[in-house]
Amino acid sequence: MNPLDIAPVIPVVVLDDPSTAVPLAEALLDGGIGIIEVTLRSDAALPAIEAIAAEVPEMLVGAGTLVTPVQIEAAVAAGARFLVSPGATPTLLDALADTGLPYLPGVATVSEILTVLERGVTEMKFFPAESSGGASALKAFGGPLPQVRFCPTGGITPATAPGYLALPNVGCVGGSWLTPAEAVRTGDWGRISDLARAAAALRID
Repeated sequence: MNPLDIAPVIPVVVLDDPSTAVPLAEALLDGGIGIIEVTLRSDAALPAIEAIAAEVPEMLVGAGTLVTPVQIEAAVAAGARFLVSPGATPTLLDALADTGLPYLPGVATVSEILTVLERGVTEMKFFPAESSGGASALKAFGGPLPQVRFCPTGGITPATAPGYLALPNVGCVGGSWLTPAEAVRTGDWGRISDLARAAAALRID
């Protein structure tokens, strides 16, 4: 499965309690979002990925904020099915490629895009999207680099997402608004399903 083609929005999630992972994944699925990126920003991340992979197999679970080969190895062992990094150093690119899994290396400039393209990779994370020029930057990238598709992430909201999704070189966007921390903490899964439903409807054909 190509992570850019599953849903218009990839929920980017920070979890503090691994016991919330499975109901969260089920709530997103109920709203029509079949993909989730669990960021390695907490100790709960790897157990959460493992739980989703084991108990909600229809959810495409990925690991984000991968900044070292050790993290990449741990994410794969936990059951991650795609990988996301905020940047693209040679060491990271080697480690990501060695997994054989789909991955989205982070880029913010033309030179970084070209560095990743030299590896034969044409799908990337544009991060941090809003502070790196937003949709206008991606539109400009599309002129000289039409073969590249992006998942912009960072500062994107329900209001700005459609502008990104309208671009031909954007496959999806990453967003944290689908999984508000308070809703996850209190188990308000209905609210998360509603947010997922609205996000799923953003698809522009």
